[in-house]
Parts: sequence; structure tokens; C-alpha cells
Amino acid sequence: MADLYRIFGAEMSPYSVKVRSYFRYKAIPHQWILRNAASQLDYEKHAKLPIVPLVVTPDGTGIQDSTPIIDQMEKLFPEPSIHPDGADGFISALIEEFGDEWGNKWMFHYRWTRDVDQICSAGRIARMRAPQTNEAEFGKVADQVRARMVDRVWFVGSNSQTAPLIEAGFRQMLALLDQHLASRPYLFGGRPAYGDFGLWGQFYELWTDPTSGALIEGGAPHVLEWIHRMLWPRAEGPFEPWSALAPTLMPILKTQVGGKFMPWTLANEKALAEGREEFSVNLDGEVWTQKPQKYHARSLAMLRAKYAAASGKATLDTVLENAGCLQALRA
Repeated sequence: MADLYRIFGAEMSPYSVKVRSYFRYKAIPHQWILRNAASQLDYEKHAKLPIVPLVVTPDGTGIQDSTPIIDQMEKLFPEPSIHPDGADGFISALIEEFGDEWGNKWMFHYRWTRDVDQICSAGRIARMRAPQTNEAEFGKVADQVRARMVDRVWFVGSNSQTAPLIEAGFRQMLALLDQHLASRPYLFGGRPAYGDFGLWGQFYELWTDPTSGALIEGGAPHVLEWIHRMLWPRAEGPFEPWSALAPTLMPILKTQVGGKFMPWTLANEKALAEGREEFSVNLDGEVWTQKPQKYHARSLAMLRAKYAAASGKATLDTVLENAGCLQALRA
């Protein structure tokens, strides 16, 4: 097919499944290709960075990074739009960024902290990379994957000090999100928005792992339904107005985005500007310490640009001020 897009990704990559869900929603003709040894040569022809997802357009152009991929595709396939009107459009973009950057901390921590999750995840990755290998070689590959990934939890800020904060924050978010989704199929109403795709990618991966998956299945039925729904999302109705969303979405913005993500992102930005190897920030009365993340400083700049271009500033700024997010976006 001349108009076929190709998505090189992995089922265990939140950013890959995020892009795949978007392509499915827009009914964009595409082929899902697992990035492994069998597809590596083709992948390398188009990838500039060793990351997934990689989208190869029908004319052979490679696009990487899930947010720019969706932004570019939305210009080509604008209907049905994933952007609510007015202030809600930027709030959706803020949640997308929150999912990509803060939600990933939950996902990576739960996946690589406990033995049961480490063994399960390392085994799944080993099977995907070498599906035909024998049991002896499979065990070696799985052990290598486990050792490498467990050694990287520091990258998202997971350590003995922050682990209780990560898990308490996830449980709080799970309860708030379940309440919000109790009366609507998607975050902003009857159809998926930009924010759904970013947040869902992390929650889908959390659901596939033993410990976090059990928390979702055992205590958040509406979140579980949303996770299933977003595998093949479709428009079921219009976006809701802010007045309908606010009672259950504002608590998420206040406690999670404004209360945790924004203080962290400003501290991360400051540490990078000062050339520090490590930074600490107070979150909900507890100290969070980690090494700074360079990529997030770039994604924060893109988020600020989206805020600067947003419409409905009178309403938007009131919401952001109440949520504790405005100062960071105006910096």
C-alpha cells in the first residue's frame, strides 16, 4: 500500500503503544513492526536515535519521539481532532506531558523494583528480542536484561528514599482517576484527547505488570475499562465543558500535576542550568532526590511554547493558578 505508515515499536514501550493507539483512532493505514533483531537493519535506515517508536512515512521519512510524531500527524489527519476547544486544549496538553514525564516514573519503578516484576518483564523482553532461542539461551538473555534495567531505575528517580513517594503517589492518582472516569469514557468526555494518549501509555504498561496490574484490576474498575477502551479508541460523544470536568479533574491537577510534577520539573530545570549532578526538592513534605533529566528540560520548553500559543487564557490561567501550575509555565 502506497499510503502505508510503518511503526517500529515494542509492546512494552509506553511511547510506542501511545502512538499506535493514536494511529488506530485516526484510522491511519499502518503496519506495526516489533523492533528486534529481525527488523533492526530496516529500523537503522530511518532512525536517528536508538529509541522507539519510529514512524516511517510512505515517502520514507523517519519520525521519532511520540509527542512530535502525534503533533505532526495531527496536521495531516486533523479529524477527528484530539484537541478540545479553548482552555481545555492546553489542559489536555499538560496532562499529556505529565503522563510522559511523571507517569513514566510510576511505570519504570513498578516494573523494575520487585523480584516478581523484574522476572516477568525481563522474560517478556527476552522473548520479544529472541523468540526462537532455546531455554538456556533465553535464561541468559533475560538475566542480562534484568541486570541492565534494574541498574537504571535511578534514571527516573527511583531509589530507597523516593520509592514510598512514587508508590503513594500512584495509589492516590489511581483513586482520583477512577473517580474521574466513573462518568465518562475518556479524560475529557466522549472522545479521546491528547492527554488520554500520553497518560494511557503509562497506565497500559502498568496494567501489564504483576504488582501495578493487580492494583489496577483490584481497585480501579473504571481505569481498567479505560485502559481496554484506549487500545482501540473511538469517538463516542463530544468533549465536555470544563464546568463538567472540573469536579473530578481539578483534584488530579492540584495533587499530581501542580503538587508533584511542577515542583519537580522546576527543580530539574534549575539543576541543569546550574550544572549539578543531583538535586533535591520537597514534594508533599517529603524530600525527592535524583539526577537531573536533560530531555525533560526540552519537553518543558515545548510545553511552555504551547501555553504561550493557547487560547482562552482568562479561563486557563485561573485553572492553572488554582492547580499550582501557572508559575512554572510562565517562567
